[in-house]
Formats: sequence, C-alpha cells, structure tokens
Amino acid sequence: LEVAVSVVERLALRAVVPRPAARPSHRTFRPLCAGGVFAARTLLPPGLTATSGRTQLAGEPFRHGGHANEVFPIVRLSSYRGRVKESCPNEPGPIRLVEAATGKLGAMKQLLRIHKSSGMHWVGNGFPVHSVFDYNGLGRELSPFLLLDYAAPYSFPPGSEKRGVGAHPHKGFETVTVAYQGELEHRDSSGGGGKIGAGDVQWMTAGNGIVHEEFHSPDFTRHGGTLQMVQLWVNLRAKDKRAQPGYQTLRQAQIPIVLLPQEAGTVRVIAGAFGGRSGAAKTFTPINLWDVDLHAGQAAELPVPDGHTTTLLVINGEVTVNRQTDAREGDLAIFARAGDRVLVKATTAGKLLVMDGEPIAEPMVGQGPFVMNTRSEIQQAFVDYQLGRMGELWSAAEPV
Repeated sequence: LEVAVSVVERLALRAVVPRPAARPSHRTFRPLCAGGVFAARTLLPPGLTATSGRTQLAGEPFRHGGHANEVFPIVRLSSYRGRVKESCPNEPGPIRLVEAATGKLGAMKQLLRIHKSSGMHWVGNGFPVHSVFDYNGLGRELSPFLLLDYAAPYSFPPGSEKRGVGAHPHKGFETVTVAYQGELEHRDSSGGGGKIGAGDVQWMTAGNGIVHEEFHSPDFTRHGGTLQMVQLWVNLRAKDKRAQPGYQTLRQAQIPIVLLPQEAGTVRVIAGAFGGRSGAAKTFTPINLWDVDLHAGQAAELPVPDGHTTTLLVINGEVTVNRQTDAREGDLAIFARAGDRVLVKATTAGKLLVMDGEPIAEPMVGQGPFVMNTRSEIQQAFVDYQLGRMGELWSAAEPV
C-alpha cells in the first residue's frame, strides 16, 4: 500500500509535456447576473477560471509519481498567477460565466465515466462501508481527493457494546464525515471532539499528526437505528501538511442552503461557495463540497470551476448526468477537468454529494493512515506516532 516516488520522477513533473509554441489567445469572459445584466469584465485565457488559478493544456499523458493518469490522459497543469473576483450589483454573486464576444456559456464538463463502488466491508465494528475510491487507485487521479467511503443505510439493533473505531493516527490530509442518518461521537489528541447527527458534518485536519477515535454515540448504541454517512479524505499541499491539527463541528443549522432555479431542489454549501453563499467549513485546499437535493423530474445546472477535479456521488435516488448516463445510489460520476458546469436531472427524488477541487501537482505517497510527499516522510510519520509526538487520547477515568 505505497507509492514510491523517485527524485527523478518528481523533477520530471515539471517537464512532462512540451510547452506549446505559442500561448493561446485570450478570451474575455463576463459573469452574467440576474435579468441578463453583465458584471465587470474579466480577462482570462482559455481554461482558466477566477477561482482555480490554474489552466489545462493538451499534451502527452500526465504522470504523477511514475503513474500514468488514466482518468485524465491528455492534460497537465500549468500554474497561473492571475486571479479575478467578480460580483453582481445588489446580488450575492454572479450566476454564470459567459463569453463576452459571443454571449455563449462556457463548456459543459464531459462525463468520463460512472464508477461503481466496491462491496461492503466493515471498518471497526461500527461502520459498514463501500469503498468508492482510495489513494492507491482513483485517489491518485482525483486530486485533491484521496479516499471516499460510503456507508449505505444500515440498521443497527439496540446494544450495549461500544461500536466504532478506537484510537488511531492520521497525518498529511483532512477527513470529512457527513452524517445523513445516525449519531457519531469523535475525540482527538488536539482537544477537538463532539457529537454529530443527521445533517451535521465533522471536519478534522490531521496536518502534522493527530490521534482520534470515532464511535456511535451512547444514545444511538442503546436505542439502535439506521446509520448512513460518508467519509472523504482531502489531501493537503506539502506546506499545509505541517499545519497544526484541528477539528470543526459543523451543525446542520450552520450550513447555508441555496434554492435552485425553477424549484428544482436545494444545495447545502458545506465548503467552498455556491450561489453567492460561502460554505461553513474552513479549508486549506480550495474545494467545493455540496449536498444537492433534487426533486423528481427536475434538473439542475451546477457551475464548477474550469480546471478543477469534479465528481459527484449519488447518495439516494437515480439521476441522469449530462443528459447521457444514468447513475444510482453508490455510483460516482467522474468529469473531465475542462469545462465550467455539469447537468444533473433526477429521475426520482435524489441526493448527491458534489466534490470539486483544485488538483495538487505534487508527488503523493500513502501508507495506511498517512499521506505525504515522500517515502522518508511516511517513515518519519510512523516514528512520530510511535514516540507519541502526535499526542494521546485519555479515557474519561484518566487524568489529562
């Protein structure tokens, strides 16, 4: 369970694709506000968005750590420093980005494929999950997202035995747990912790190293009930892997809700931004994380930054993606990075988790609970944990 990255391979990341002979001509894009009113002009080259700060260029297969990129085989990332922020008069933000010369919308992100989750397996004695992807597979292609586990609805009988996962370490990324049904409790060595229920989110920054535990709450264990949840791992840039660990409890009431046009449904903005509303979570890596609820028969066009990795997981129901492919509960839709919107129509009432983020063009090495940039950093993480440098958890009976 490891990805070895040599010095030569790391240096090769900078020169995998020959630079184009001539820079593409710039196009002017303008955010279109309600009523057809344009916001101020924004000068952007093809493929660059104001929020992502990166552009995609055609070329040879992109290789990361010696691994050929199978999901995005003909792109690489090139840094671009220009960043622009636009707003509409008397509105929280722009609705969509159009090309000023033609008035046309930006391109739809191409649906690359629908990925099926694995069979169910147990994590500890409390989490029956389907592995959607991990850092040894699609997680190497879907940067900055490393791992996604989906716990489909599972009924637990009343009990007295503690259910969950005991103390274990993490380093180099963030874990995000979205609870749809059931109740969980968390404690960690940074002093963070709390209880989350349906609609709540816990956001843990492992950063430089943390030890934590996750269990069903005593009430949920005692009375039993249905558990449904998602856990997502989000990678950190090398400089942020040294950040102090931390924890955020995001209550359902704290998470902004945006109504979709034509009463198609709603978007809960967990992280990033949507419809002029900022998400509740504070993040290191630029990402959008949205809970989207669609009414049966309704469609929604979701604006996402060009150049970002964009995926969506079907939590409930059945949907049609980009008018072409059906997806059901547990399916992951994977889109091309080029383009600035995706279209989803609900065949039945459906819930989606949309994950969209700026790729991290750095080497990635993962082993067990640690994700770093080099093999030596992984080895050091194990040493740090064994020496207690990531902190400890104390039982309620023990003095802290």
